[in-house]
Amino acid sequence: MKKILISDVGVAPAENVIKSWKQLHENEEIIGVSRNPFNLFTSKAQTKHHIPYEYAFGKDYKRSLLRLIEHEKPELAVFMSDREILEASRFRDEITASGTKVFMPEHDVLEVCTDKYLSFKTWEAQGIKVPKTVIVNDRNDLKRAFNQLGDSEGKIWLRATIGAGGKGALPTNDFEFAQNWIDIYNGWGSFTASELLQSTKTVTWLSIWFEGNLVVAQTRRRKSWGFANRTISGVTGITGIGETYSDEIVNKVAMDTIFAIDQKPHGVYGVDMTYDQNDFPNPTEINMRFFTTCYFFTEAGLNMPKIYKDIILYGKFPTLEKKVNPLPDGLLWIRDMDREPILTTEDEVNKMINKQKNYNY
Repeated sequence: MKKILISDVGVAPAENVIKSWKQLHENEEIIGVSRNPFNLFTSKAQTKHHIPYEYAFGKDYKRSLLRLIEHEKPELAVFMSDREILEASRFRDEITASGTKVFMPEHDVLEVCTDKYLSFKTWEAQGIKVPKTVIVNDRNDLKRAFNQLGDSEGKIWLRATIGAGGKGALPTNDFEFAQNWIDIYNGWGSFTASELLQSTKTVTWLSIWFEGNLVVAQTRRRKSWGFANRTISGVTGITGIGETYSDEIVNKVAMDTIFAIDQKPHGVYGVDMTYDQNDFPNPTEINMRFFTTCYFFTEAGLNMPKIYKDIILYGKFPTLEKKVNPLPDGLLWIRDMDREPILTTEDEVNKMINKQKNYNY
């Protein structure tokens, strides 16, 4: 029986990868790792290990993880948070020396992709359409950002350079508010200010690559953010309703965005894009892991986590009629807290509404 080690279990992204692996009841042991004992307790992994490490990922993390790998001897290690992917990559040679494989790009690619400002500078230099962005080192930088980047209402977009879930995201035209916001995060030097895009319209292009060759890619557009009314920005990093979608412009932008950073892509690349005022998708970041709603694609018939592990564990590649957007457009994934997501279509939702019209409420 082959073993797969997966980190950050007990939370949605890792658990949905595990659910995808378990869907076909294949003969593999899933070893879950977490620093949070409560998350670990709730995980669906067969074997569970607690590694007590701080978010800063000090020496204890490396030592504990290598000891665990030596004990369990997994054939594949999968890391499910951006910060942990970067940290584990620093000692990937020691991980693989034990016989455990990783499926990720070169370390310098991860350095760029996990830092939103480095990504921006790389894309801008390669001629990719991106919103004008500056690093905010001090209050003078912030003043210049308002003067140079503000829209017709004087608004700019602030966000942390590192982190997920819309960390530090704030649209504002108020200098004092922006200054206090960055102070709260202790974020001088680690925040950017950008032109404000049409942030209600976003799309993600999730893809798997092997040694420079595209294996599969699927687009999902976001019809709503989950819990958007709980944040100032309206951005949470949590998809409330996702929809399968295809568009040739999105495909081209996504591939150009990836190749601008990595000429030989290898692993998972999830390109997030936000549309500008001219309705053109601008890349905002690349995630090097499966996102939370990867199980949406699995339920719809495209099990990307299975494809990912089958390549590394068995040298098995999928046979697909289409490599890009093999799923039909218009499939909806409706999510909320404390209930199972629902796979449906807008037509089915409209049928329900039309039935209600007969009652003339």
